[in-house]
Amino acid sequence: MNGEEQLLARLLVDRLMEQHPLPEGADHACPYLKGRTARSEGFQVNTIEPSIYAAFMDRGFRRSGRVIYRPACPGCKACTPIRIPVRSFSQSRSMRRVWRRNLDLRVEIGPPEPTDDKLDIYARYLEHQHDGTMTGSRDEFHEFLYDSAVDSLEFRYLLGRRIIGVSLADRCPRLLSSVYMYFDPDYRRRSLGTYSLLWEIRYAADTGLDYYYLGYYVAGCPKMSYKADFKPHELLQPDGTWAPQGQATQEKSA
Repeated sequence: MNGEEQLLARLLVDRLMEQHPLPEGADHACPYLKGRTARSEGFQVNTIEPSIYAAFMDRGFRRSGRVIYRPACPGCKACTPIRIPVRSFSQSRSMRRVWRRNLDLRVEIGPPEPTDDKLDIYARYLEHQHDGTMTGSRDEFHEFLYDSAVDSLEFRYLLGRRIIGVSLADRCPRLLSSVYMYFDPDYRRRSLGTYSLLWEIRYAADTGLDYYYLGYYVAGCPKMSYKADFKPHELLQPDGTWAPQGQATQEKSA
């Protein structure tokens, strides 16, 4: 998608939002900041053109299943979309250690395919995380991860013939957008969450993409703090522009 097509997609999204105010969901406890109340706005689609979805992401939206949403919390703008320019990204010393630790893994890329083996990993991953916001049921597994409205890819991380981690990402013009990653908790010492991000950032660069979208960064939320370690990165500003943050890590090899 060239610059003119990208601009047209953004103008179309802006016009749609002006003409069709989005419904807001009910208030609920914020999953990121204690004591806060959260609310979101959005809509559900069967399919959406990748260029249009990319334009929505540049307006602060994300996807969960077939729902396109963004936070709409009164008085709070803590959820900030974050993306990584893949060609200028530089691994930190700790990231290089994670990369070396997982050199024995093989990565398969293909269309998302829900299986019983993956469901078992997903359910055990949620139990290990002790989050409590998701059940690990078969219906949730399908609707949340495998019922996509856009072109999605599944990255399978294998040790020998055994799948030990799975991540899903959406492919759009110029970008790859992370959706979710789950892994076998028996292999948590491998830091597979970090490794999957490193691998997919490299994949995005190798396939000619410009950015890797990491979802929302929330300052003050411990479980979101790792995203700021991927440098340099850009944060979406209230005026719809992306502002560079942080410098590429300059460390000696370890």
